[in-house]
Amino acid sequence: MSDSLSLRDRYLELIDKIVQATLKGQIRSKEQVYKMLVEGVSPGTGEIFERCLGDRIATTQRQTETQGDEFKQAKAVRSLRALQTIRGEWERWQEQNQATEALTRAIQQIVTAETGDRLHTFLKLTDPNRAQALTLSQLQRLAKTLQQQSAQPEATTDANAQQELQQLSQGLTQGLTSWQRLEDHLVSWIYEQGRGLGFEGVPGQRGPWALWAKQVNSPMPQSLFHALSLEKSVVEWAASQSTNLDLSALVELVVVLRCLQQGLVNWFDKLVYDSKVGAKLSISTFLAFAVIWSQLATGIRQAAIAISQTSLGDGCSQLTLQILRTFAQRDYFPLYGGIFASFSGEYLRNALDYLDEPLRRAEGTQEKARILTLLGYSFRAQGRVEQSVAFHQQALEVAREAGDRPCEVANLNHLSRTCIAQTSYAEAINYSQRAVILSRQAGDRLGEANALANLGYSEVFQAQQLEQAEPEVYESAIDRLQQGLQLSEKLGDRQSQALCLSSLGIVQVALDQAQAAIAYLEGGIQAAQFSGDLYLQGINLAYLAEAYHRLQNPAQAIHTGCLGMYLLEQIASNTWRQPAGLLTVIRGQLGDEAFQTNLQQQRPAIISVIGVDGYDHLPTLLERYKTE
Repeated sequence: MSDSLSLRDRYLELIDKIVQATLKGQIRSKEQVYKMLVEGVSPGTGEIFERCLGDRIATTQRQTETQGDEFKQAKAVRSLRALQTIRGEWERWQEQNQATEALTRAIQQIVTAETGDRLHTFLKLTDPNRAQALTLSQLQRLAKTLQQQSAQPEATTDANAQQELQQLSQGLTQGLTSWQRLEDHLVSWIYEQGRGLGFEGVPGQRGPWALWAKQVNSPMPQSLFHALSLEKSVVEWAASQSTNLDLSALVELVVVLRCLQQGLVNWFDKLVYDSKVGAKLSISTFLAFAVIWSQLATGIRQAAIAISQTSLGDGCSQLTLQILRTFAQRDYFPLYGGIFASFSGEYLRNALDYLDEPLRRAEGTQEKARILTLLGYSFRAQGRVEQSVAFHQQALEVAREAGDRPCEVANLNHLSRTCIAQTSYAEAINYSQRAVILSRQAGDRLGEANALANLGYSEVFQAQQLEQAEPEVYESAIDRLQQGLQLSEKLGDRQSQALCLSSLGIVQVALDQAQAAIAYLEGGIQAAQFSGDLYLQGINLAYLAEAYHRLQNPAQAIHTGCLGMYLLEQIASNTWRQPAGLLTVIRGQLGDEAFQTNLQQQRPAIISVIGVDGYDHLPTLLERYKTE
């Protein structure tokens, strides 16, 4: 107790000394105050100093408010200003001290990590979701220190460890150099006439990749950007780089891609003149980079010939999840979209382990629920229904615990849609009815629009299943779909509009109203393109082909069927077999020669959407359908 009191007296004396020196003009800069604090405050005693400073500020504040003597009041005001300067410099010292301690701890953890685990450790320490994620300046210092450590034999006798430290240092250094070359060109491509943004999820938009490829002179990012600009498969690119992609190269990509993604999101978020456009572009950016890392993980694992390369694939999955977790904290996070990232087996368990981390903080439960919602949607699109249901059930439970009503409603809606896919229409109706009630209670208009669409959609198919042909049954269900569409249009939510239009179109096809279906489905395609949802685009195109087939328009049926088949197969959705089956039927009806003639006539229109490579891939898909 006596030591604490003496320390308190010493700190009060230090504070008074700085105040008096300031009033006398002996201290003329904040740096002088900062230096006295560094020299006067002992490590580990910051809380005592803060209490002393707080007491002095409170006492002096009261003097400025109650002092009747004009001269003494003026002195109290000047003293209060000096105390506020002390507080500002103390906060600066704390921030810098914490940053130094964070870097020291990071270096220690990386150096002492097990061989093969250093990439995981590095990615964990640089995770932007951490309270003290390393900054670019700290990364520069980290690179220098790791280089020194790798050059000191006494630091570690493990040759593999020395190699890993050296590669980490090289990757950081090269990544920071590449970012410096790209930084001035972060958004310049947006202003170039006729250049698409490239983060919409729609084939044919090359965006910034070609420009960025010209700016960097490092082979790995340059090669990746070049592949992206040509819309080549990232999975195939990663597999082809297996002999060149080591720890150093991957760390360089981590620095470059993370800086690009964060820079773009920050820039898009500041588009205050049109917040909806800014949010849409930020969403596209988050999803684009998450997909890139997911595809890199897949490609590296496919070509992995060593354990070290497998760990690189694991690192890419780790980066995907970090992006999604950051994304889940944004107020524009889409509860009704997906990313089509592929997780399975051990990688799925790793994903869930990472997502459990936010649950250790009460405020973090919402993040996990929202990411699980996104992944659940993606799994359903891929036809992995059981896993989709498991994700949505878990997300529903976590969202309910967190009090996240919009997320809870979204998962009820997703479960309803999944039940429809399983032809469990009564269960689908139950989920959508609960979603309608809960969304109205919570004032969640977006959730209500989706719930109405799901309710009407499932009611139509239940009536068909039960062979209830009464017009009023279908009229009531279609009326709910129309309500959902009108509400989504009023809200300006293109994702929900796409769902409602798609639902109306599919229902009209089911009711053999092909002409009426076309208008809805075409509108659904446009809305899905705007929101960047490839799954809804593919589904709309598949049913549009069915509508044209019923109207005996084989040319348009082939055109839309091919596009739907290709887009769905590209996101690994097994629904691609639906349009493939229809195209096979049409070929059987027309004959091979007439079918090929029609396909060749549609070639320009098809290429304009999926490119020459996409067009050339169509025969392969049709052959796959026949043999699988």
